[in-house]
Amino acid sequence: MRTISFSPPPSSMNSIIWFRKGLRIHDNPSLEYARKDSKHLYPIFILDPYYLKPDLSAFSTGSTRSGLNRIQFMLESLHDLDSSFTKLGSRLLVLNGDPLQVLARICKEWDVKRLCFEYGTEPYYQTLDKQIKDYASAAGIEVYSPVSHTLFNPADIIQKNGGKPPLSYQSFLKLAGEPSLPVASTVSSLPPLGNNVDYEMLGIPAIKELGYGDVLQEEFSPFKGGETEALKRLKEVLKDEQWVSNFEKPKTDPSAFLKPATTVLSPYLKFGCLSSRYFYQCLNDVYKNVKKHTSPPVSLMGQLLWREFFYTAGFGTPNFDLMIGNRICKQIPWNDDEALLVAWRDAQTGYPWIDAIMVQLRKWGWIHHLARHSVACFLTRGDLFIHWERGRDVFERLLIDSDWAINNGNWMWLSCSSFFYQYNRIYSPISFGKKYDPKGNYIRHFLPVLKDMPAEYIYAPWTAPLAVQTKANCIIGRDYPRPVVNHDIASKECKRKMGEAYALNRQSNGLVIRGEHKKNSRKKSEEEQNCKSRKQKLITDWASSS
Repeated sequence: MRTISFSPPPSSMNSIIWFRKGLRIHDNPSLEYARKDSKHLYPIFILDPYYLKPDLSAFSTGSTRSGLNRIQFMLESLHDLDSSFTKLGSRLLVLNGDPLQVLARICKEWDVKRLCFEYGTEPYYQTLDKQIKDYASAAGIEVYSPVSHTLFNPADIIQKNGGKPPLSYQSFLKLAGEPSLPVASTVSSLPPLGNNVDYEMLGIPAIKELGYGDVLQEEFSPFKGGETEALKRLKEVLKDEQWVSNFEKPKTDPSAFLKPATTVLSPYLKFGCLSSRYFYQCLNDVYKNVKKHTSPPVSLMGQLLWREFFYTAGFGTPNFDLMIGNRICKQIPWNDDEALLVAWRDAQTGYPWIDAIMVQLRKWGWIHHLARHSVACFLTRGDLFIHWERGRDVFERLLIDSDWAINNGNWMWLSCSSFFYQYNRIYSPISFGKKYDPKGNYIRHFLPVLKDMPAEYIYAPWTAPLAVQTKANCIIGRDYPRPVVNHDIASKECKRKMGEAYALNRQSNGLVIRGEHKKNSRKKSEEEQNCKSRKQKLITDWASSS
């Protein structure tokens, strides 16, 4: 957290609370600070072209960095936040444009002396926020930017670890300790808006007003955005204390869709509609009320800490979102096969378990974590050997909970490029889903072309006799594609390639280590020589002075 301090007279200054993430009233230290001693308070949200500029060439309708589901979720969250401000006698002011230019303009127009916003850990916000703080310092504007999107300040964890982020979950836990408590006070009133808030002001736009062309989305995500929905969903989760205390993430069902087997709170954490610190405190309260509960990494609290682990790794690792130039990422010669990538992305692999997941992803913007594991493994080290960055880009676009650090970290993990290295453990695109849903109800829902396929064939419909396919009104190769690869052959080939890549990485690391050793030896030799020279000079100088 960095605060630039100035001291205008109490209750005479105009303040801005700038929302980016953190779209909530509860546990919002930026809002708490902004409303104190302020004559006028301007709550603002800026429609940033970096995130929202239309991209008509993308594979799905939306902006340069997001599909419609996540944009819609954000707009719903803004409507909910505006409703909360209206109840407090204020409203959310929506502006459009480059954030630095917009802030510079309105700070001058509204005579703002205090600017508050949540600290951002992503590279984009790190760069932007430095520019804004430099401007504010020159303009005599106080800046308050607390860490409140995460439980911990990643910089503190990295400092405890000697300047590098911990790269294992257990080492992270040893360093993290207990997070600070959420802001306890409730907001019952706010300073009024100034009289000049109509200056080029926008309302919260409808998704069709953002310039994305024809909105062809068949259906939007069933998960609605906003703090109200987040707190309602959290309350429902916490009512069943037994479920909360017994929760083990690996044992949840990826095929459950009518009632998902997890909390589906991740998109609300991503947009800050739900405070992670408040969630953590609520879980602690439940744990105190029960005799026994699960522990990290599999518990619900463990899931929050996984989030922190990836945030810290992403914050402290240059080029975290790339393979090349990323010191913690193995260098693997992935295939560049656009046709296979598109087949995976568009649910045309011929493997119903994989394709059903990808349909759910596109339609709902959310899939279970084990479903994510299945399709990520299939694309990368399991079957297609396509670069994890390509899969990451698809998830980044389609997931409503896509989070820069978590998305990149998980793709490196699932591709065995970092964090996890047991590349021989592969998710079967046939048997893995079957053990959860032997009747194939999940597949029948998201791939209705297979709804009449007998259960014994639904995970591998190409093995069904032609008479069975005909009766099911689904001829493989005509109504539903044949498999793009033979899993048994492809997975063995992937293991071979991964083994070769790992060997090359070990060899490269050995060369680097030996190079560093030689460099250190030369440095040590030079230091010894310099020491001898300094010693000889001292002797000579002493002899001369005698």
